[in-house]
Amino acid sequence: MRLTVTNRELPRKENRALRAVLTVIFVVAGMVVGGIASSLYNSLLEDNPPWLENYLAGAPPSEASKAWAVLAFVVAAGLTGFLVSSVVYRQILAAQEALESMSAREKLALFLGLVFGLILTFLITASFRMPVSLTVLIALLLCYLSVAATMSIKEQLRFYYPGAPAESAEPEVPRQTPKLLDTNVIIDGRILDICRTGFVEGPILIPRFILDELQHIADSSDSLKRARGRRGLDILNQMRKELGMKVTTFDPEGIRLPQEVDSKLVAVAQHLGAAIITNDFNLNKVAELQGVTVLNVNELANALKPVVLPGEEMSVTVIREGKEPNQGVAYLDDGTMVVIENARRLIGERVDVVVASVWQTVAGKMIFATLKDEGLNGELQPPAQGSQPARQRRRA
Repeated sequence: MRLTVTNRELPRKENRALRAVLTVIFVVAGMVVGGIASSLYNSLLEDNPPWLENYLAGAPPSEASKAWAVLAFVVAAGLTGFLVSSVVYRQILAAQEALESMSAREKLALFLGLVFGLILTFLITASFRMPVSLTVLIALLLCYLSVAATMSIKEQLRFYYPGAPAESAEPEVPRQTPKLLDTNVIIDGRILDICRTGFVEGPILIPRFILDELQHIADSSDSLKRARGRRGLDILNQMRKELGMKVTTFDPEGIRLPQEVDSKLVAVAQHLGAAIITNDFNLNKVAELQGVTVLNVNELANALKPVVLPGEEMSVTVIREGKEPNQGVAYLDDGTMVVIENARRLIGERVDVVVASVWQTVAGKMIFATLKDEGLNGELQPPAQGSQPARQRRRA
Protein backbone atom coordinates (compact mmCIF):
# COMPACT_ATOMS: atom_id res chain seq x y z
CA MET A 1 0.00 0.00 0.00
CA ARG A 2 1.30 3.43 -0.92
CA LEU A 3 0.14 6.80 0.38
CA THR A 4 -0.24 9.64 -2.09
CA VAL A 5 -0.04 13.04 -0.40
CA THR A 6 0.25 16.28 -2.31
CA ASN A 7 2.77 18.86 -1.20
CA ARG A 8 0.32 21.71 -1.07
CA GLU A 9 2.21 23.59 1.63
CA LEU A 10 5.91 23.17 2.20
CA PRO A 11 7.08 23.45 5.80
CA ARG A 12 9.92 25.71 4.71
CA LYS A 13 10.07 27.91 1.65
CA GLU A 14 12.74 26.44 -0.58
CA ASN A 15 13.34 27.68 -4.12
CA ARG A 16 15.53 25.06 -5.72
CA ALA A 17 15.50 26.78 -9.11
CA LEU A 18 16.79 30.02 -7.60
CA ARG A 19 19.41 28.12 -5.64
CA ALA A 20 20.60 26.29 -8.76
CA VAL A 21 20.77 29.52 -10.81
CA LEU A 22 22.71 31.34 -8.10
CA THR A 23 25.10 28.41 -7.69
CA VAL A 24 25.82 28.25 -11.43
CA ILE A 25 26.26 32.03 -11.72
CA PHE A 26 28.60 32.38 -8.75
CA VAL A 27 30.60 29.23 -9.52
CA VAL A 28 31.11 30.24 -13.16
CA ALA A 29 31.93 33.81 -12.17
CA GLY A 30 34.38 32.51 -9.57
CA MET A 31 36.06 30.25 -12.11
CA VAL A 32 36.38 33.14 -14.57
CA VAL A 33 37.90 35.33 -11.88
CA GLY A 34 40.21 32.46 -10.94
CA GLY A 35 41.31 32.10 -14.57
CA ILE A 36 42.07 35.83 -14.82
CA ALA A 37 43.96 35.74 -11.51
CA SER A 38 45.99 32.71 -12.68
CA SER A 39 46.94 34.53 -15.91
CA LEU A 40 48.11 37.55 -13.92
CA TYR A 41 50.03 35.25 -11.59
CA ASN A 42 51.80 33.43 -14.44
CA SER A 43 52.57 36.73 -16.19
CA LEU A 44 54.07 38.08 -12.98
CA LEU A 45 56.29 35.02 -12.65
CA GLU A 46 57.46 35.34 -16.26
CA ASP A 47 58.27 39.03 -15.94
CA ASN A 48 60.25 38.33 -12.77
CA PRO A 49 60.24 41.90 -11.38
CA PRO A 50 63.21 42.94 -9.21
CA TRP A 51 61.17 43.09 -6.00
CA LEU A 52 60.18 39.44 -6.53
CA GLU A 53 63.62 38.02 -7.33
CA ASN A 54 64.44 37.20 -3.70
CA TYR A 55 61.31 35.05 -3.40
CA LEU A 56 61.69 33.00 -6.59
CA ALA A 57 63.96 30.11 -7.39
CA GLY A 58 65.33 31.94 -10.43
CA ALA A 59 64.16 29.52 -13.12
CA PRO A 60 61.19 30.65 -15.26
CA PRO A 61 57.95 28.75 -14.61
CA SER A 62 57.38 25.66 -16.76
CA GLU A 63 54.24 24.93 -18.73
CA ALA A 64 53.24 22.27 -16.19
CA SER A 65 53.55 24.69 -13.29
CA LYS A 66 51.49 27.24 -15.21
CA ALA A 67 48.78 24.65 -15.80
CA TRP A 68 48.76 23.65 -12.14
CA ALA A 69 48.51 27.32 -11.16
CA VAL A 70 45.54 27.83 -13.47
CA LEU A 71 43.83 24.71 -12.06
CA ALA A 72 44.44 25.76 -8.46
CA PHE A 73 43.12 29.28 -8.98
CA VAL A 74 40.06 28.10 -10.90
CA VAL A 75 39.11 25.40 -8.35
CA ALA A 76 39.66 27.70 -5.35
CA ALA A 77 37.68 30.52 -6.93
CA GLY A 78 34.89 28.10 -7.94
CA LEU A 79 34.58 26.76 -4.38
CA THR A 80 34.54 30.31 -3.06
CA GLY A 81 31.75 31.16 -5.51
CA PHE A 82 29.77 28.13 -4.31
CA LEU A 83 30.04 29.24 -0.67
CA VAL A 84 29.11 32.81 -1.57
CA SER A 85 26.05 31.56 -3.51
CA SER A 86 24.78 29.73 -0.39
CA VAL A 87 25.11 32.90 1.68
CA VAL A 88 23.39 35.02 -0.98
CA TYR A 89 20.60 32.45 -1.32
CA ARG A 90 19.90 32.49 2.43
CA GLN A 91 19.90 36.28 2.46
CA ILE A 92 17.44 36.39 -0.46
CA LEU A 93 15.09 33.98 1.37
CA ALA A 94 15.34 36.05 4.54
CA ALA A 95 14.57 39.23 2.59
CA GLN A 96 11.62 37.50 0.91
CA GLU A 97 10.17 36.35 4.24
CA ALA A 98 10.65 39.83 5.71
CA LEU A 99 8.93 41.39 2.70
CA GLU A 100 5.98 38.99 2.95
CA SER A 101 5.53 39.76 6.64
CA MET A 102 5.38 43.53 5.98
CA SER A 103 2.06 45.31 5.83
CA ALA A 104 0.85 47.01 2.64
CA ARG A 105 1.71 50.45 4.05
CA GLU A 106 5.25 49.36 4.88
CA LYS A 107 5.71 47.95 1.38
CA LEU A 108 4.53 51.23 -0.13
CA ALA A 109 6.93 53.20 2.08
CA LEU A 110 9.79 50.92 1.04
CA PHE A 111 8.95 51.33 -2.66
CA LEU A 112 8.71 55.13 -2.41
CA GLY A 113 12.01 55.27 -0.51
CA LEU A 114 13.80 53.30 -3.23
CA VAL A 115 12.30 55.51 -5.95
CA PHE A 116 13.35 58.71 -4.17
CA GLY A 117 16.85 57.38 -3.58
CA LEU A 118 17.34 56.45 -7.24
CA ILE A 119 16.01 59.82 -8.40
CA LEU A 120 18.43 61.66 -6.11
CA THR A 121 21.28 59.46 -7.33
CA PHE A 122 20.44 60.27 -10.97
CA LEU A 123 20.32 63.99 -10.27
CA ILE A 124 23.70 63.96 -8.51
CA THR A 125 25.50 61.78 -11.07
CA ALA A 126 24.05 63.84 -13.93
CA SER A 127 25.52 67.01 -12.45
CA PHE A 128 28.95 65.67 -11.48
CA ARG A 129 31.27 63.27 -13.26
CA MET A 130 32.43 60.49 -10.95
CA PRO A 131 33.68 56.89 -11.22
CA VAL A 132 31.23 53.97 -11.25
CA SER A 133 32.28 52.68 -7.82
CA LEU A 134 31.53 56.05 -6.22
CA THR A 135 28.19 56.19 -8.07
CA VAL A 136 27.17 52.79 -6.68
CA LEU A 137 28.19 53.84 -3.17
CA ILE A 138 26.18 57.05 -3.39
CA ALA A 139 23.16 55.14 -4.74
CA LEU A 140 23.24 52.67 -1.84
CA LEU A 141 23.58 55.46 0.71
CA LEU A 142 20.78 57.59 -0.74
CA CYS A 143 18.42 54.61 -1.11
CA TYR A 144 19.04 53.60 2.50
CA LEU A 145 18.42 57.12 3.79
CA SER A 146 15.29 57.52 1.65
CA VAL A 147 13.84 54.20 2.78
CA ALA A 148 14.56 55.05 6.43
CA ALA A 149 12.82 58.40 5.97
CA THR A 150 9.72 57.00 4.29
CA MET A 151 9.44 54.14 6.81
CA SER A 152 9.52 56.65 9.65
CA ILE A 153 6.53 58.52 8.21
CA LYS A 154 4.56 55.47 7.04
CA GLU A 155 1.72 56.32 9.41
CA GLN A 156 1.36 59.75 7.73
CA LEU A 157 1.48 58.39 4.17
CA ARG A 158 -2.31 58.37 3.97
CA PHE A 159 -2.29 62.12 4.61
CA TYR A 160 0.35 62.87 1.94
CA TYR A 161 -0.87 60.20 -0.47
CA PRO A 162 -4.64 59.53 -0.24
CA GLY A 163 -4.29 56.35 -2.27
CA ALA A 164 -2.13 54.67 0.38
CA PRO A 165 -3.70 51.50 1.83
CA ALA A 166 -5.22 51.81 5.29
CA GLU A 167 -4.19 49.53 8.12
CA SER A 168 -6.70 46.80 8.85
CA ALA A 169 -8.76 47.37 11.97
CA GLU A 170 -9.05 43.63 12.55
CA PRO A 171 -6.61 42.04 14.99
CA GLU A 172 -3.72 40.18 13.45
CA VAL A 173 -4.35 36.44 13.28
CA PRO A 174 -1.41 34.52 14.74
CA ARG A 175 0.35 31.97 12.55
CA GLN A 176 -0.96 28.47 13.00
CA THR A 177 1.71 26.17 14.38
CA PRO A 178 2.37 23.17 12.11
CA LYS A 179 1.85 19.75 13.69
CA LEU A 180 4.13 16.73 13.28
CA LEU A 181 2.58 13.27 13.72
CA ASP A 182 4.61 10.34 14.99
CA THR A 183 4.05 6.74 13.91
CA ASN A 184 2.27 5.60 17.10
CA VAL A 185 -0.40 8.29 17.05
CA ILE A 186 -1.13 7.65 13.36
CA ILE A 187 -1.60 3.91 13.93
CA ASP A 188 -3.64 4.62 17.11
CA GLY A 189 -6.32 6.23 14.94
CA ARG A 190 -7.84 8.60 17.50
CA ILE A 191 -6.13 11.53 15.78
CA LEU A 192 -8.70 11.20 12.96
CA ASP A 193 -11.61 11.76 15.36
CA ILE A 194 -9.78 14.64 17.04
CA CYS A 195 -9.18 16.32 13.68
CA ARG A 196 -12.79 15.68 12.70
CA THR A 197 -13.97 17.68 15.72
CA GLY A 198 -11.79 20.63 14.67
CA PHE A 199 -9.54 20.75 17.73
CA VAL A 200 -6.38 20.45 15.64
CA GLU A 201 -5.56 23.48 13.49
CA GLY A 202 -2.76 24.25 11.11
CA PRO A 203 -0.97 22.11 8.55
CA ILE A 204 -0.24 18.47 9.35
CA LEU A 205 3.35 17.56 8.46
CA ILE A 206 4.54 14.00 7.88
CA PRO A 207 8.34 13.67 7.52
CA ARG A 208 9.48 11.19 4.91
CA PHE A 209 11.09 8.92 7.50
CA ILE A 210 7.75 8.59 9.35
CA LEU A 211 5.99 7.66 6.11
CA ASP A 212 8.77 5.18 5.28
CA GLU A 213 8.35 3.57 8.70
CA LEU A 214 4.60 3.25 8.16
CA GLN A 215 5.13 1.67 4.76
CA HIS A 216 7.72 -0.70 6.23
CA ILE A 217 5.20 -1.80 8.88
CA ALA A 218 2.48 -2.16 6.22
CA ASP A 219 4.78 -4.45 4.19
CA SER A 220 5.71 -6.58 7.21
CA SER A 221 5.40 -10.37 7.05
CA ASP A 222 3.62 -10.33 10.42
CA SER A 223 -0.13 -10.06 9.82
CA LEU A 224 -0.78 -7.93 12.93
CA LYS A 225 1.95 -5.43 12.07
CA ARG A 226 0.81 -5.35 8.46
CA ALA A 227 -2.75 -4.51 9.52
CA ARG A 228 -1.53 -1.77 11.86
CA GLY A 229 0.64 -0.19 9.15
CA ARG A 230 -2.15 -0.22 6.60
CA ARG A 231 -4.50 1.26 9.16
CA GLY A 232 -2.07 4.14 9.67
CA LEU A 233 -1.84 4.82 5.94
CA ASP A 234 -5.65 4.73 5.69
CA ILE A 235 -5.90 7.22 8.55
CA LEU A 236 -3.66 9.71 6.70
CA ASN A 237 -5.65 9.29 3.47
CA GLN A 238 -8.92 9.87 5.33
CA MET A 239 -7.54 13.00 6.99
CA ARG A 240 -6.58 14.40 3.60
CA LYS A 241 -9.57 13.32 1.51
CA GLU A 242 -12.55 13.21 3.89
CA LEU A 243 -11.58 16.07 6.20
CA GLY A 244 -9.81 18.18 3.55
CA MET A 245 -6.86 18.85 5.84
CA LYS A 246 -3.46 19.99 4.62
CA VAL A 247 -1.46 16.81 5.07
CA THR A 248 2.04 17.39 3.71
CA THR A 249 4.84 14.91 3.35
CA PHE A 250 8.33 16.32 2.94
CA ASP A 251 11.99 15.42 3.01
CA PRO A 252 13.77 17.36 5.79
CA GLU A 253 16.71 19.03 4.06
CA GLY A 254 19.50 20.97 5.67
CA ILE A 255 18.90 19.31 9.07
CA ARG A 256 21.46 17.08 10.74
CA LEU A 257 19.30 14.13 11.78
CA PRO A 258 20.25 11.40 14.28
CA GLN A 259 19.65 7.72 13.57
CA GLU A 260 16.71 7.06 15.93
CA VAL A 261 13.26 7.96 14.56
CA ASP A 262 12.00 9.75 17.69
CA SER A 263 15.18 11.85 17.85
CA LYS A 264 14.74 12.71 14.17
CA LEU A 265 11.19 13.88 14.85
CA VAL A 266 12.32 16.11 17.72
CA ALA A 267 15.12 17.59 15.58
CA VAL A 268 12.69 18.39 12.75
CA ALA A 269 10.21 19.95 15.19
CA GLN A 270 12.96 22.17 16.62
CA HIS A 271 14.04 23.22 13.14
CA LEU A 272 10.52 24.07 11.93
CA GLY A 273 9.13 25.42 15.21
CA ALA A 274 6.39 22.78 15.03
CA ALA A 275 4.48 20.85 17.69
CA ILE A 276 4.49 17.05 17.97
CA ILE A 277 1.26 15.07 18.33
CA THR A 278 1.93 11.70 19.98
CA ASN A 279 0.72 9.16 22.50
CA ASP A 280 4.23 7.95 23.35
CA PHE A 281 5.16 8.75 26.96
CA ASN A 282 8.92 8.58 26.37
CA LEU A 283 8.80 10.78 23.25
CA ASN A 284 6.66 13.24 25.20
CA LYS A 285 9.28 13.60 27.94
CA VAL A 286 12.26 13.79 25.56
CA ALA A 287 10.59 16.45 23.41
CA GLU A 288 9.59 18.56 26.41
CA LEU A 289 13.15 18.45 27.75
CA GLN A 290 14.36 19.90 24.43
CA GLY A 291 11.78 22.69 24.43
CA VAL A 292 9.40 21.21 21.83
CA THR A 293 5.65 21.62 22.28
CA VAL A 294 3.94 18.23 22.65
CA LEU A 295 0.23 17.46 22.27
CA ASN A 296 -0.39 14.09 23.94
CA VAL A 297 -3.54 12.28 22.86
CA ASN A 298 -3.65 10.26 26.10
CA GLU A 299 -3.50 13.41 28.21
CA LEU A 300 -6.31 14.89 26.12
CA ALA A 301 -8.42 11.77 26.67
CA ASN A 302 -7.85 11.93 30.44
CA ALA A 303 -8.67 15.64 30.51
CA LEU A 304 -12.00 15.04 28.74
CA LYS A 305 -13.19 12.45 31.24
CA PRO A 306 -16.07 13.69 33.42
CA VAL A 307 -15.17 14.66 36.97
CA VAL A 308 -16.76 12.38 39.55
CA LEU A 309 -17.04 13.49 43.19
CA PRO A 310 -17.75 11.38 46.29
CA GLY A 311 -21.46 11.26 47.03
CA GLU A 312 -22.59 11.40 43.38
CA GLU A 313 -24.98 8.80 42.08
CA MET A 314 -24.66 6.90 38.82
CA SER A 315 -26.16 3.90 37.06
CA VAL A 316 -23.80 1.17 35.83
CA THR A 317 -23.92 -2.47 34.73
CA VAL A 318 -21.96 -4.96 36.82
CA ILE A 319 -19.72 -6.88 34.41
CA ARG A 320 -17.68 -9.24 36.55
CA GLU A 321 -16.53 -9.98 40.09
CA GLY A 322 -13.75 -8.03 41.76
CA LYS A 323 -10.56 -9.15 43.49
CA GLU A 324 -11.96 -8.75 47.00
CA PRO A 325 -14.84 -10.86 48.35
CA ASN A 326 -18.33 -9.78 47.26
CA GLN A 327 -16.98 -7.00 45.02
CA GLY A 328 -18.40 -6.34 41.58
CA VAL A 329 -16.74 -4.43 38.74
CA ALA A 330 -18.43 -2.10 36.24
CA TYR A 331 -17.14 0.32 33.62
CA LEU A 332 -18.16 3.79 32.56
CA ASP A 333 -18.54 4.69 28.88
CA ASP A 334 -14.99 6.10 28.80
CA GLY A 335 -13.53 2.85 30.20
CA THR A 336 -13.07 3.99 33.79
CA MET A 337 -13.34 1.03 36.17
CA VAL A 338 -15.92 1.20 38.99
CA VAL A 339 -15.40 -1.16 41.95
CA ILE A 340 -18.71 -1.78 43.78
CA GLU A 341 -18.95 -3.30 47.25
CA ASN A 342 -21.40 -6.21 47.74
CA ALA A 343 -22.27 -6.33 44.02
CA ARG A 344 -20.94 -9.77 43.15
CA ARG A 345 -24.41 -11.25 43.29
CA LEU A 346 -25.65 -8.63 40.81
CA ILE A 347 -23.38 -9.52 37.87
CA GLY A 348 -25.17 -8.75 34.59
CA GLU A 349 -27.64 -6.35 36.20
CA ARG A 350 -27.80 -2.55 36.01
CA VAL A 351 -27.64 -0.98 39.46
CA ASP A 352 -27.61 2.48 41.00
CA VAL A 353 -24.48 3.22 43.00
CA VAL A 354 -23.09 6.05 45.12
CA VAL A 355 -19.46 7.15 44.64
CA ALA A 356 -17.46 6.57 47.81
CA SER A 357 -13.98 7.67 46.67
CA VAL A 358 -11.93 8.28 43.53
CA TRP A 359 -8.36 7.13 43.12
CA GLN A 360 -6.24 8.80 40.43
CA THR A 361 -3.26 6.80 39.12
CA VAL A 362 -0.78 7.22 36.29
CA ALA A 363 -2.68 4.63 34.27
CA GLY A 364 -6.02 6.33 34.78
CA LYS A 365 -8.80 6.71 37.33
CA MET A 366 -10.58 4.16 39.55
CA ILE A 367 -13.91 4.78 41.22
CA PHE A 368 -14.97 2.99 44.42
CA ALA A 369 -18.70 2.91 45.05
CA THR A 370 -21.41 1.26 47.14
CA LEU A 371 -24.92 0.20 46.22
CA LYS A 372 -27.38 3.05 46.57
CA ASP A 373 -29.70 0.97 48.70
CA GLU A 374 -26.90 0.30 51.19
CA GLY A 375 -25.68 3.91 51.40
CA LEU A 376 -22.11 4.86 52.34
CA ASN A 377 -21.83 2.68 55.43
CA GLY A 378 -18.31 1.38 55.59
CA GLU A 379 -16.72 3.60 52.96
CA LEU A 380 -14.35 1.77 50.67
CA GLN A 381 -10.65 2.44 50.88
CA PRO A 382 -8.44 2.54 47.76
CA PRO A 383 -5.68 -0.05 47.31
CA ALA A 384 -2.31 0.46 48.92
CA GLN A 385 0.08 2.94 47.32
CA GLY A 386 2.48 0.21 46.26
CA SER A 387 -0.06 -1.57 44.10
CA GLN A 388 -0.55 -0.53 40.49
CA PRO A 389 -3.98 -1.60 39.22
CA ALA A 390 -4.03 -1.87 35.48
CA ARG A 391 -6.62 0.21 33.77
CA GLN A 392 -9.11 -2.06 32.09
CA ARG A 393 -11.66 -1.27 29.43
CA ARG A 394 -14.95 -2.83 28.61
CA ARG A 395 -14.64 -5.32 25.80
CA ALA A 396 -17.21 -5.36 23.09
